[in-house]
Amino acid sequence: MQSQKIRIRLKAFDYRLIDQSAQEIVETAKRTGAVVRGPVPLPTRIERFDVLRSPHVNKTSRDQFEIRTHLRLMDIIDPTEKTVDALMKLDLPAGVDVEIKLQ
Repeated sequence: MQSQKIRIRLKAFDYRLIDQSAQEIVETAKRTGAVVRGPVPLPTRIERFDVLRSPHVNKTSRDQFEIRTHLRLMDIIDPTEKTVDALMKLDLPAGVDVEIKLQ
């Protein structure tokens, strides 16, 4: 019989929020008796924008802005029903995007 696995992918702009959320998920899963692999930090995606400082002249003068998207990946091996229920009831911060896949 093949074992089941839940893959959780977290995405956030603030690394402190994503690390705190990952820690909560790991503690919840371990408390219900599941095996957790991770959190694995995936490469941070940096999106940069150049904006002209002046509305009329001075093309060489620009401001640079960036958005950093932090990613974490976790696998929960052989989850029980208690694990799934506990993860569904878990309240995570608003700035964290959670993507869950059952494999």
